[in-house]
Parts: sequence; structure tokens; C-alpha cells
Amino acid sequence: MPHLLRFSRDIETRLQRLAQRTGLPKGELIERCLAVGMSDLETQLLLEDASSASFVVEPPALDQVLRESGLGA
Repeated sequence: MPHLLRFSRDIETRLQRLAQRTGLPKGELIERCLAVGMSDLETQLLLEDASSASFVVEPPALDQVLRESGLGA
């Protein structure tokens, strides 16, 4: 699915220079850049999400444990 992207002059100039130096089309360079950047972004966001998630599980109350084990009232 095509997307319309607008780049700053600086990025467009850098992209054009890289395309000339490597002989690769700008479209391929953009796809590679997005693939690498997307991978890095996914990793960063997943790590942030994992670090903000609460993994603390409250232990059950003693009376609940006793009731479930059949030892309590």
C-alpha cells in the first residue's frame, strides 16, 4: 500500500546523496531505513511497556488458603 511521505530538505538531500553513492533507489533505502527503525522502535516500546507493567501478584490471604485447602472454616 503506497504512502505519501514528506521529508525535510536535509533528509531529502542525505537520501539523494546515499542513493547516488550506493546506486540503490531511494525507495529501497527508505524501506530499509523504516525496517531497521521499526525494529528498534518496537524493541524500545516493548521494553518500556514491560518495565511499566506491574508483575507484583498479591499473595492470597491466609484464611483464603485455609478455606481452599479444606483446613479452614
